[in-house]
Amino acid sequence: MKSIRNIGLLTLVILLAGSFNGCQKFLDSELQGQLTQDSYPTTASDALLATNAAYQTTRDWYYHSGGYPILDFMSDDAHKGSNPNDQLATLGPYENFTFTTTQDGLDRWWATLYLGIKRSNVVIEKVPDIAMDEVLKNRYLAEARFLRGLYYFDLVRAWGGVPLVLTLETPSKMARSTADEVYQQIIDDLTFSIDFLPKKSEYKSTDAGRATKGAAQSLLGKVYLFRKDFVNAVVYFQDVINSNEYDLEADFVNVCGVGGENGVESVFAVGALQVEGTENGGNQYANTQGVRGTPNKGWGFNRPSEDLRNSFETNDPRLELTIIDVGQVIDGITILGDGTTPDITTDENGVVIERECYNRKIWVPGTTTISEWGHYRRLILYADVLLMYAEALNENNNPGQALIYLNMVRERARAGNPDILPDITTSDKEALRTSIYNERRCELAMEGIRFWDLVRTDRATQVLGPLGFVTGKNELLPIPQNEIDISQGALIQNPNWN
Repeated sequence: MKSIRNIGLLTLVILLAGSFNGCQKFLDSELQGQLTQDSYPTTASDALLATNAAYQTTRDWYYHSGGYPILDFMSDDAHKGSNPNDQLATLGPYENFTFTTTQDGLDRWWATLYLGIKRSNVVIEKVPDIAMDEVLKNRYLAEARFLRGLYYFDLVRAWGGVPLVLTLETPSKMARSTADEVYQQIIDDLTFSIDFLPKKSEYKSTDAGRATKGAAQSLLGKVYLFRKDFVNAVVYFQDVINSNEYDLEADFVNVCGVGGENGVESVFAVGALQVEGTENGGNQYANTQGVRGTPNKGWGFNRPSEDLRNSFETNDPRLELTIIDVGQVIDGITILGDGTTPDITTDENGVVIERECYNRKIWVPGTTTISEWGHYRRLILYADVLLMYAEALNENNNPGQALIYLNMVRERARAGNPDILPDITTSDKEALRTSIYNERRCELAMEGIRFWDLVRTDRATQVLGPLGFVTGKNELLPIPQNEIDISQGALIQNPNWN
């Protein structure tokens, strides 16, 4: 059974439509009034639906970096995609870092993350006063605080210090908190969640897809990794691994594919139904990137780059399971592609700089756009946890242990072929660090992770500089200009964006 059914997301859309309809700007004073209705939630059933509403935001098209996978565009893993002129003015600037404070999508992403925070705050503020089972009450609060931490983690990585909205009654003008303050709130939320969330195995099947203790531990470990607090990162990743709640999928194709929905490797994912329309249970994230042309499975944005293609080791099976090429046959379907898109684009020297290809990781079997609406977007995968754990161990001068977890991922990747992807054996800290970074790129390609990895490991200037990345500016996105205008100057723009 699909997790989106299990957590009641279709019901909550109807119930909460009046409360959240038209929400666009988090500093809109009328919106705050709508969210503080005295009549909701007041019962245990209300508490469930309010909690489900906090999850609903993850299926909003705008939740995914404003609708388009701009984080992949901004890395060396991908191009805009689609045909050459489609959305060129709005999406093209993300490829070469020429986007501005009014660029399409940034305001939608910002507003949607704050919408998720508001929905979380409804639970956090209102549910404690409801007379209901205390264990269940604390679980709902922990789910809401996990989600609030998740939304703020996107905000702080993208924009640095942002306003901390922790109650339903807030002033119409709020200044930015510091990044340290935002990170501390995330840590507090996730620590609470760890204390009260069940393990994955402790949930009923009808609750599949909800936040778990392991998801909160994984996210908190990732937060500490971004903070370069490798000691604490090790602690939380180790807790996830020692829980025995997760494992690697036997087949890499199932990691992000339909065979691994709510599977052993999925730590936290966004569930969906194969129906068109978010209001009906679909998720447009994959539809945006689906094969364009024949078969017609989507818009074709987010085209894997030649640089990504060339980063895979010889005969790495993950290459074909990451990049769809024209002529490839998948699930009995021949990929013919889009007639308005050049098969190959070369520079003046005949060197291939782009070719028509697509993101394999969002593939859902079928020949229409509808199937792609059912893609489960994995936000936290166990392989990511293992590689982050290996990275933190190496930074803590424990290369022997780091190699164990790095090579677990490589063993799965080689798919039983002993002649490819040999184990990494170096104990040199710098060399092992590079091997872990390389493994992360190939294992997690096209999942919106690469840009963050380059920034947090101080490699963005070296890798992305030739693509237009400006040091001291592009580590953060610009605060959307309309939010600065609404705040009447309370929000200050990020450095070098004025």
